[in-house]
Amino acid sequence: MRQMEPDLVQRALRAPGFPEVRRRVFRQLLESLLYENAVRAHENDDGRSVVAAVSDEGEPVRYVVTARRRFGFGRVAVTGPVLRTDSGGIAEAESLSGFLGEARAALDADPELLTRFARELEETLVKDAAAQYVRVRRGGRLADASYDELEGRITDGHRYHPTFKSRMGFDAADNYAYGPEFAHPVHPLWIAAHNEISEVSTSSTLSGQDFVRGQLGATKTEHFLDILREAGAEPADFTLVPVHPWQWREQVATAFAEPLRQGSLHLLGPDPDEFLPQQSIRTMACVTTPHRPYLKLALSIVNTSTSRVLAPHTVRNAAPISDWLRDVVESDPFLRDDCRVVLLGEVQGSAVVPDQPGGLLREDTYGVLSCIWRESLYPHVEPGENAVPFTGLTARELDGTPMIEHWVRKQGVIGWLDRLVEVSVVPLLHLLCRHGIALESHAQNMVLLHRGGVPERVVLRDFHDGVRFSRAHLAEPDRCPELAGTPAHHGNRNSFVETDDLDLVTDFLLDAFFFINLGELSIFLADTYGLAEREFWKVVRARVAAYQEAFPELTGRFTLFDLAKPTIAVERLTTRRLLPDTELRLHSVPNPLAGP
Repeated sequence: MRQMEPDLVQRALRAPGFPEVRRRVFRQLLESLLYENAVRAHENDDGRSVVAAVSDEGEPVRYVVTARRRFGFGRVAVTGPVLRTDSGGIAEAESLSGFLGEARAALDADPELLTRFARELEETLVKDAAAQYVRVRRGGRLADASYDELEGRITDGHRYHPTFKSRMGFDAADNYAYGPEFAHPVHPLWIAAHNEISEVSTSSTLSGQDFVRGQLGATKTEHFLDILREAGAEPADFTLVPVHPWQWREQVATAFAEPLRQGSLHLLGPDPDEFLPQQSIRTMACVTTPHRPYLKLALSIVNTSTSRVLAPHTVRNAAPISDWLRDVVESDPFLRDDCRVVLLGEVQGSAVVPDQPGGLLREDTYGVLSCIWRESLYPHVEPGENAVPFTGLTARELDGTPMIEHWVRKQGVIGWLDRLVEVSVVPLLHLLCRHGIALESHAQNMVLLHRGGVPERVVLRDFHDGVRFSRAHLAEPDRCPELAGTPAHHGNRNSFVETDDLDLVTDFLLDAFFFINLGELSIFLADTYGLAEREFWKVVRARVAAYQEAFPELTGRFTLFDLAKPTIAVERLTTRRLLPDTELRLHSVPNPLAGP
C-alpha cells in the first residue's frame, strides 16, 4: 500500500483552499435538508432561511442561509456562507457536526443515525480536503488528461449529496492508497473459492474459465493452479475470484475465517497488472493492458447513501441483463445505426456465498466477496473520437475555467448543448418508450464520445442494479431473462429491478438522468455561461418533442411513460442517511419537462 505522508491531512486542513471545501459541504448539507423538507426552517421577509438551534449551554442559536429556488426541479440553491448567530454576535458557521448537534430538534432524524451522519460529514470534509490539496500540488489541466486520468482527477462530482466523499471504512491512509484522486496503482488479489460456495454468471459470449485465464495469462493462471495443487486441492473444484486488497485485509480474512481454515478458500496472490480506481472507487481500470475489462470489486465501505458491497443477486443478474440489453440494441436499427449507442456489457460476475449456520453473521459475508467484469471502453472508441466522463462536463480547471470552455466558445452554448442533448437524451428515451427499459444514467454511468468537443454518441454502463422495468409493459417481454429477485434480508430498499408500478420505472430515468445528470449541467451552464435554466430545459423539451414526432407509432407508449407529468418522485438522498432504511424515501418535485 502506498504510504501517506504523516502530515498530509494536517497540511490539507490548513491549506488556503480548505475554507471552500468546508463551504461546499455545508452548502450541500443545507441545500439538501431544505429541499427534502428534512429541517424545520423559517423564511424571513428578506428571503433568508433561519434554523432555530440551541447551544450546549442551553442558549438560543440561529443558523441563517441565503437561498433561492431554481427552475429545474425546484432545487434549492444556497448562495452564500452559512451563518451562525448567538448572543456573542454573528460569524460563519464552521462546524458541521456542531450544526447537527445544536439543530437536532429542528431535524427529521433518528438520534443514532444523526450521530452516524455527523461522522460521515466530517469524513467527507477531511477526505475532500486531502483530495483538493493533492490536486493543487499535482497541477495539470483536465483538458489535457486522458479518459482514465479524468476518472481520477475529477474531484468535484456529485454536487447534491453532502456526504459525497465519506468513504466510511477507509481511514486517511486507506483513502490515500485507494482513492481515485490520488492515482496510486492497485494490484487486486486473487483467491480460489470452492465451487460449493461460489457462483459465476457469464455472458453467453464467453466461456467462464477461458475468460479468467485470458485475464491472468497462461503463466500466471498455471502458477495459481499450482498453489492449489500444492495445497492438496483439485483446481477443477475451484473458481478464481479477484478481491480488493483492502477488502481482503479488513473483511475477508476475518469474516471468511472458517472457509479459509477448511480449505474451501485459498489466497493465491496479486494480479500481475496495475489497476487504477475510477471515480466510483470500487471499479478498477487496468492501466497495464487498457483493453482488459474493468473490474468492479466489492468494498465494505459506505459512500453517499450506499454500501459498496456487491450483492450476489445483482452479480447473478449482471451478465443476463447485459446480454438482454445488447440484444435489444442490436435488434433495433435506430439505437444501433442512428444513435450508435455503446453498452459496456458486464460479461462475468462471481460471488462467494459461504454457509452461515443460524444466519447471525450473514451480513458479514453477504456481498462482501464479489466481483463483476465490465467491457473496456477502448475497443469501442473510433479513430478521431475521445471519451470524457459526464462528470467532466461540469468540472473546472484549477484556475476556475470550465473544462468544456473551448468547446462551448467554439460551438456556442446553445449549439453545443443541443447536440449533447440529442446524443444523450434520445437513446435513453427510446429504450424507455419503445422498449420499456429505464436506465439509471446518472453522471458516473455515462461517458460522452466526442470529436474535438462536438458530442458524437454516448456510452452506457453499470446495469447489474441500474435498470428498472415492468415486465408486463416491455415491448418484447420474451427477450427478457428471468432474473434473481432481491432477498428479504437485503438492506437496500432501493435495490430492485422489476416493478409493477410504471411511475417507478419512468421516475427511475427522470431521477437519475434528468434530475441528477442534466440537472447539474443546467445549473452549471446557468451559473457559468448565463444560460437561463428555462432556456436549458426548453432545448431538452424540443429534443423530446422531435423524438416523439419521429415515432408517431409510439404515441400510446408516450402516454404510458409520461415524461411531461407535472411532478416526479425523486430520492431524498440526505434523508436516507437520517432515517432507518425501511422504505423508499421519495418526495414529489416539479418537473421541468412539463413546460414553462
